[in-house]
Amino acid sequence: MLRNFENEVYDVIILAGQSNAEGRGIGSVEKAYKPSDKIWSMNCSFTPLEYTISPDEEKVFENEIRSNFALSFAKEYVRDGRLAEGRKLLIVRAAVSATGFVDNRWKCTDDLYQNMISMAKTALSLNPQNRLVAMLWHQGEADIWARIPYETHFDNLMTLVRSSRAELNAPDLPFIAADIVPKWKASFLDISLPVINAIKDVCKDCGNGAFVETDGLLSNAQEFKQNPWNNGECKDGIHFSRRSLYELGKRYYQAFVKIGEANKNQ
Repeated sequence: MLRNFENEVYDVIILAGQSNAEGRGIGSVEKAYKPSDKIWSMNCSFTPLEYTISPDEEKVFENEIRSNFALSFAKEYVRDGRLAEGRKLLIVRAAVSATGFVDNRWKCTDDLYQNMISMAKTALSLNPQNRLVAMLWHQGEADIWARIPYETHFDNLMTLVRSSRAELNAPDLPFIAADIVPKWKASFLDISLPVINAIKDVCKDCGNGAFVETDGLLSNAQEFKQNPWNNGECKDGIHFSRRSLYELGKRYYQAFVKIGEANKNQ
């Protein structure tokens, strides 16, 4: 049960998908994220099912700081003056590692999709002035491994976008997704392209959508090779490094801005 948040007014962002959305980026950065009283998150525990809201921050797991791209997106959102006086930003954290459409987690009848909608509705219900501003999505690796064809992934993702907008009464909700780690994609290009091309086309065809390129961004393993932070090793080539996630969040925000500018020019 959430405590009373009726005196808090939030701009709400949905963050969903699998591990690169959940946040697995490690390594050093020049300027670490500092928690802000303007940036909050809603998190979910499943056993028992419980939602909690608290100031957002980077997580620590096994003595490593793990970051995610929503933090730098949120930082840019606040810095750019998007928050009206008295409002805060709330990130609905619905992403779960190693999940996809292929394992029946994100289709509209599946548990994680239903939980995402429930979390978003709960966030909006806390105050009638709360409003949805964007959905940030990063998923695909699980479906790539399963060699899901283009048409299947396109249909699944487009259905998720349209159904989410309908259930949340937000027909124009910006939907932003991104490419995967460039080196990992290049290593599995033949099975990666059908899924990535499907994501690109959903972003193009869904209206108020944008696809974020990830050129130049490094995995944890690549980052470690360039800037080792301990005496061990890192073989994680599928997750963006902490430094790269900081940059990725900025790219998501730039895509969000472009959607807004395009709408103003219509």
